[in-house]
Amino acid sequence: MPVAAVCFHLSAPGLRLPPSPCDHRPHHRHLRHSLFPNLPIITHTLQTNSFLPFSSAHLSSGRNQLTLAFAGGDGEGGNGGVSGGGGGGGGGDGNDDEGGEEENRKDKNRIESIWVVVKAGRTLNTLPSDLAAAIQAGRIPASIATRYFELEKSFIFRWLLQFGGFRERLLADDLFLAKVAMECGVGIFTKTAAEYERRRENFTKELDFVLADVVMAIIADFMLVWLPAPTVSLRPPLALGAGPIAKFFYGCPDNAFQVAMAGTSYSFLQRIGAIVRNGAKLFVVGTSASLVGTGATHLLINLRKAIDKSFAGEAEDVPIISTSVAYGVYMAVSSNLRYQVLAGIIEQRMLEPLLHQQKLLLSAVCFAVRTGNTFLGSLLWVDYARWVGVQKIRE
Repeated sequence: MPVAAVCFHLSAPGLRLPPSPCDHRPHHRHLRHSLFPNLPIITHTLQTNSFLPFSSAHLSSGRNQLTLAFAGGDGEGGNGGVSGGGGGGGGGDGNDDEGGEEENRKDKNRIESIWVVVKAGRTLNTLPSDLAAAIQAGRIPASIATRYFELEKSFIFRWLLQFGGFRERLLADDLFLAKVAMECGVGIFTKTAAEYERRRENFTKELDFVLADVVMAIIADFMLVWLPAPTVSLRPPLALGAGPIAKFFYGCPDNAFQVAMAGTSYSFLQRIGAIVRNGAKLFVVGTSASLVGTGATHLLINLRKAIDKSFAGEAEDVPIISTSVAYGVYMAVSSNLRYQVLAGIIEQRMLEPLLHQQKLLLSAVCFAVRTGNTFLGSLLWVDYARWVGVQKIRE
């Protein structure tokens, strides 16, 4: 099993660690430690393409030096050296150039991320299994590992990081929770204001419609932030028997416009797949939310009719099924596209690079943009509902 040792030079003052198995003198090309006999030393770790996939990491340190010895699992035989291996036999250089750059990125991610873990005084065993696996596979850059340890300092974030869905989103965007609060917090106000803007003098007459819309919106707001949010993919590999459709959507990002991390890339078709997949999910969410909202409103109207006989002539039953399906379609198309653009283009590609060092200002701008988007969505829903006939203007 070929093994490579990678040497880093540290500048941390007062560092007192055991002797290194790596001789730091340039003219010595061997390791003195008995655990790693005859290992080649790679000193220019980020430029070499001679790594193999790493299955384990042995860490040892000197006063000014850290050695990482990585073991590759290429099967039987140890005569292949670091770049040879017994995986395919006789293989030439044909695929080296094609896969070399990708492997270099993964090697760089793996080494730098493990170094972040070491600096934090942690081991991979203390991390969530999906995060540890992603680090070992070189699928995430060191910045993600750094963000994880920064988030862990907060009790609330440390608790949320236990859940895979929150973990993937918080690692991609440390303001994700703030955006959820923004969206849900302003939901009632903006939805009610938009309803009044469209209905004006009919606002009180159509209060049942207003209530149904607001209830639907509050239920759906969370999912509108959750589903299109950019993520750090920590999902385990698909089963070998997975079908072609499952394999295709597995490779799609959660946001069609999100920035691909180092070591990953998305095709145009995969980004279209993200819109289709989220659209299907939002159709289910919207339809379900509307069933709850219109069902509750229908119940309230019937109760009021039973109590106030004069209200019976003014009220009109809300069409539950048609309204629910219409709202599902609206969320799958209008809401899906608006929130994909908002999270992937406006926030991640425009605002975050511009205001990365000014979190408070970034949060304020995101709040303003999301408030405007929510208000716009409410206006569009009223027009759409009247257009498809599930809501009618009352004289």
